[in-house]
Amino acid sequence: GAVRLLSLSSSTMTSADAEGDDMMCCAACGTAGVDDIKLKDCSACKLVKYCGVKCQKEHRPQHKKGCKKRAAELRDEIL
Repeated sequence: GAVRLLSLSSSTMTSADAEGDDMMCCAACGTAGVDDIKLKDCSACKLVKYCGVKCQKEHRPQHKKGCKKRAAELRDEIL
């Protein structure tokens, strides 16, 4: 089948983007999450995925602002 890659903004994806796609990619390097590559969600905002700690650390400066905003929204929903 055809392979679809997500185009990611420099900060985060919207939750609508995440819901509509059947394939996710590492936010830092673009590696697709397939059977042998398990992507892990950002534990704070759940909006982006990473293939590993190295990519997560490299992407942090771009992701930090949007992540903090979304994490605060998630905390508010829980409370």
